[in-house]
Amino acid sequence: KREIITFTGKVVETSAQFRCTRENTPSSSPSPTNTNPPSPPPPPPPPSPNPRHLSLSLSLSPSMAHLLNTAFIPSSSSLRRHSSSSSTLSSPPLPSPSIRKTLIQAKIREIFMPALSSTMTEGKIVSWVKSEGDKLSKGESVVVVESDKADMDVETFYDGYLAAIMVDEGGVATVGSAIALLAETEDEIAEAKSKASNSSPSSSSAAVSDSPPVEVSAPPPLPVVAKAAPAAAAAASSVHPASEGGKRIVASPYAKKLAKELNVDLRGVVGSGPMGRIVAKDVEAAAVAGGAPAATEAKAPKVVVSPKLELGSVVPFTTMQNAVSRNMVESLAVPTFRVGYTITTEALDSLYKKIKSKGVTMTALLAKATALALVKHPVVNSSCRDGKSFTYNSSINIAVAVAMDGGLITPVLQDADKVDLYSLSRKWKELVDKARAKQLQPHEYSTGTFTLSNLGMFGVDRFDAILPPGTGAIMAVGASQPTVVATKDGRIGMKNQMQVNVTADHRVIYGADLASFLQTLAKIIEDPKDLTL
Repeated sequence: KREIITFTGKVVETSAQFRCTRENTPSSSPSPTNTNPPSPPPPPPPPSPNPRHLSLSLSLSPSMAHLLNTAFIPSSSSLRRHSSSSSTLSSPPLPSPSIRKTLIQAKIREIFMPALSSTMTEGKIVSWVKSEGDKLSKGESVVVVESDKADMDVETFYDGYLAAIMVDEGGVATVGSAIALLAETEDEIAEAKSKASNSSPSSSSAAVSDSPPVEVSAPPPLPVVAKAAPAAAAAASSVHPASEGGKRIVASPYAKKLAKELNVDLRGVVGSGPMGRIVAKDVEAAAVAGGAPAATEAKAPKVVVSPKLELGSVVPFTTMQNAVSRNMVESLAVPTFRVGYTITTEALDSLYKKIKSKGVTMTALLAKATALALVKHPVVNSSCRDGKSFTYNSSINIAVAVAMDGGLITPVLQDADKVDLYSLSRKWKELVDKARAKQLQPHEYSTGTFTLSNLGMFGVDRFDAILPPGTGAIMAVGASQPTVVATKDGRIGMKNQMQVNVTADHRVIYGADLASFLQTLAKIIEDPKDLTL
């Protein structure tokens, strides 16, 4: 026989209703003649004056008694049980301050090497925009970092002072490692310098905290915002004049301060920093040379010729070359195959001559034609990333290889099938300028779904391209050249033709897929009326 008792109480200041069961256990010598009704259950105990405690005086089963003798304590996600030998439900004390202590040091913070792209593992310090001791305001640029694709200004979200630089200009640091220390006030600068001298650039946040590691994880890295680094007008030389024709002088704050102290006119100083930025050593060199001439006497900037490389010298990879090397090695794991096709380009060449004056480029024409062909062959626009499945990409983003000093990059014409030819040409010119100034944002070079590589401007008639990791195919485009062909009536004639070769991931794309795609592409190029729609 069972009786159900319902009562209401409070546990850890939270109302709860319990449904408890009491079992009447017969005695060892039950009296079968006992006809008296069972005793009524005792009334529930009065509520405790302390809402955090609840006493139970029930005859319960052992399992239920053990359950109710377990205290509930608050947790971040749910309630958890805490063993108790007492029959009283009570809330345990909060964790001691020592347990809740975190590795947070408010006065001295680390500035970390940020990840400026998904493939970036390390970054090179191009130049420090600020010098040690300079006051920083939230949102100000601190350092220019060279990633595997571009140069970016790194900003800070905190006010303070640049107390110590841990990685000098030209140095390389892994993503997440400390490159500088930021002090909240001038009083902490000396302490930060001392800690920097005792720490390596790859040290963790423990370098700026006197507290030992505890149960709570360390604070996240100092938030930073990366944006494209400012650049002067492009020039053929690796060093550029910092100002030209009265334009703004591009110089670091410390260089400007130093120039004022040394009475050097920055308008005549040639900068050796990124894209012609004047740095401190340029000002010092100008001061040693006798200072720059006054503005009224300024002459045309002298072209500085880079010294010739010494034959037999060993030159380490740049950050970009390292990234290219990693990608090429990774591509070796992909089973690829190649298909070539000859396309007559007379109609395309004629169209290009008509609309070239409107700013249309041949690259935009080829990208548009390729995108329209991919619309009809989505499998060629797909990609396999995990080796177990492939994705039909929802957008057709044409990446086009651009040669740069020390490497190459692939700016992306996004939604090339939907953008008109003239807008596509303007966008391409903008991307090329940003690429050569190393100002591309990550989404402008890392979102390609199909790649074009064109060496036709060099007179190359045919070549093969290596498949970039994460994509399904890349097309190598040769030069359009007059070719002797046989006409339909059996005579010999001349036509302009170009050779294209597509390298594809054979896990996803098969020979018939590429053959059909190239047939469609040839029809579009040989009758290009749809390109200008």
